[in-house]
Amino acid sequence: MTEERTWRGCVFIGTSLDGYIAGPDGDLAWLTDPEPREHRTEEGTHPALVWETFFPSVDALVIGRATYDTVSGFDEWPFEGKNVIVLSTTLDASDHAQIVRSVDEASAALSRIDAERVYVDGGRTIQSFLSAGLVDEITVSIAPVLLGRGTRLFGELDRDVLLPLRGHHSTAGDGLVRVTYDVARR
Repeated sequence: MTEERTWRGCVFIGTSLDGYIAGPDGDLAWLTDPEPREHRTEEGTHPALVWETFFPSVDALVIGRATYDTVSGFDEWPFEGKNVIVLSTTLDASDHAQIVRSVDEASAALSRIDAERVYVDGGRTIQSFLSAGLVDEITVSIAPVLLGRGTRLFGELDRDVLLPLRGHHSTAGDGLVRVTYDVARR
């Protein structure tokens, strides 16, 4: 990317303690419908971001094909009023989103629509944007479960990515430990 970006790439995602975003066959029940247990909570002076304030703050999304297929199956389109870009080499058309074939095309499309705060979602999409230096903020909600297999959030990187801590807290109802980091620029 040679031109300067005017938008911020923001990740907001849930993982298991061992770093999986989905179990085998895409299972998400461990995150969306966890078995009830008692948890202690801790609220720091600088809490992490939460969905209820994060999502309204974004004006555009970039999602991968698998994420698009999942949300397309919902009763209602969950991203109404947001600009949605799907990063896919196989999807041809969408009623809800613009289709692009590469990270560079996605970045150019975001600049064309004057995006400011972009929600980057989907395992491979997050990995691609992180590798390209297009992620500025990462919020991870860590679920109190070890899956042992499934789809990992992070893959190999060609360099270390330094993450200054911005906020953290935990929640009693689900036992999630929520952490928000900025991505350091070198």
